[in-house]
Amino acid sequence: MIVSASYRTDIPAFYARWFQERLAAGEAWVSNPYGGRPARISLARGQVDGWVFWTRNPLPFAEALEAVAARGEPFVVQMTVLGYPRALDVAVIPPDRALTAMAALRHRHGPHAVVWRHDPIVFSSLTPPAWHRETFARHARALRGVVDEVVVSVMQVYAKSRRALDRQAARHGFVWRDPPDDEKRALLADLAAIAAEERLRFSLCGQADLGRDLPGVSAAACVDAARLSAIAGRLIAARPRPHRPCGCAESRDIGAYDTCPQGCAYCYAVRSHDGAKRRHVEHDPAGAFLDRRAPPGEGGLL
Repeated sequence: MIVSASYRTDIPAFYARWFQERLAAGEAWVSNPYGGRPARISLARGQVDGWVFWTRNPLPFAEALEAVAARGEPFVVQMTVLGYPRALDVAVIPPDRALTAMAALRHRHGPHAVVWRHDPIVFSSLTPPAWHRETFARHARALRGVVDEVVVSVMQVYAKSRRALDRQAARHGFVWRDPPDDEKRALLADLAAIAAEERLRFSLCGQADLGRDLPGVSAAACVDAARLSAIAGRLIAARPRPHRPCGCAESRDIGAYDTCPQGCAYCYAVRSHDGAKRRHVEHDPAGAFLDRRAPPGEGGLL
């Protein structure tokens, strides 16, 4: 079993102590985001084949990564570095600090342990296509020899991300838009060419139609059993992720929606920034659930 921590919230940045408590306990309980019973996920030694961590800031998670490495379990850190203005990224660490942290991860844990994400691409008056080309190129140059892959996606507009973007746009005086596919494809083609110059594989996450027939663009496998196998030096067997048109392997996620206080304006995983900040403050690091919304009870073991 591959464990994801977490595409629902930033566990490395905000919940490192909880993760270490769960690792020591050998289990985590997860609320069902669609209703129904909670689930118990075993984190015991011998039950986890590999880990995928998703973050904007791995610095608070250094001790936790050492604990995972000490168990002999391979892991990959999927790390987003965008460099967006504060109107879009309210509280993420500055890009120079993030790039330095990525280099430290590579130095400590090896050449395949971290993947850069320029994700999602937001088209706005603050971040027009020219901004993305310039910023992407600067970060790609800084990460040459640090990472071997960059994962990108274009923002998909959900109701909650639309509301959040509209609020930030009104507050900070910018406009955002969802351009036609040909404009998205033109930018992706340019970014792929920049990545190739820096010897980075350019992977598109879950948007096969946008990437079709573009030179240098491949389908992303964010939960990548092949990468985990290369790190481990042994085969990590995994099934494709069900119901998803992408290259991801099946995994179990131990995070919770509406718990990340980072405040990214385009986030699909948080309905209310104030609510997420409150849940973070109320969070119990010793609790079985990250979100404290359901006590352990009758659930299924995953």
